[in-house]
Amino acid sequence: MYVAPSILSADFGNLAAEIRAICEAGCDLVHVDVMDGHFVPNLTIGPVVVSAVAKAATKPLDIHLMVENNSFFADLFLPLKPKFLTFHIEEEKHPMRLIDHIRKNGVSPGIVLNPHTPVSAIEHIIDEVDMVLLMSVNPGFGGQKFMPVVLEKTRALRALIERKNAKCLIEVDGGVNGLNAPDLEEAGADVLVAGSYIFSSNSYEQAIRAIKLEF
Repeated sequence: MYVAPSILSADFGNLAAEIRAICEAGCDLVHVDVMDGHFVPNLTIGPVVVSAVAKAATKPLDIHLMVENNSFFADLFLPLKPKFLTFHIEEEKHPMRLIDHIRKNGVSPGIVLNPHTPVSAIEHIIDEVDMVLLMSVNPGFGGQKFMPVVLEKTRALRALIERKNAKCLIEVDGGVNGLNAPDLEEAGADVLVAGSYIFSSNSYEQAIRAIKLEF
């Protein structure tokens, strides 16, 4: 299991130190939530701050766009060379065009599904992406409660990937903790995003190890 701490829950007054701490604690990716105040009712960070995050991080960035006008925002963040750049299928009219554009810039493209968007919405492009991110809360704010319905959705996505012989990872984001991590692993998840569970813990290392199921 890979763990991607969401810096949305970090102390932004000490952001560089927080980034270094999660990397030293054993995370695999640094998850960055970019929100525009339109697609979701929150406004977070832009490329200047994410550039500083990239300089502090010793692990690859996993940038999640929660925005309108995906192509515009993609071009702002592609120069930072994250490992993954994911965007919401609900907002994109030309997903294949954007997937190709992201890949041509040397970044792994991914698609995001809101909790109530069916897996069938991406059946036609599942073999074109490197990751599918399943939201297990309604996007926009950290600290929300995990929606158990996403467990069955994860199983359905795993079945689709196997049926299509696709090579993408399954990432789950929202309310993830050490208690539901085993169920998510059993359902077929590869990458778990956790924000408040890690950043509110007394030990980032222990919280990350709990999600990785390393006891």
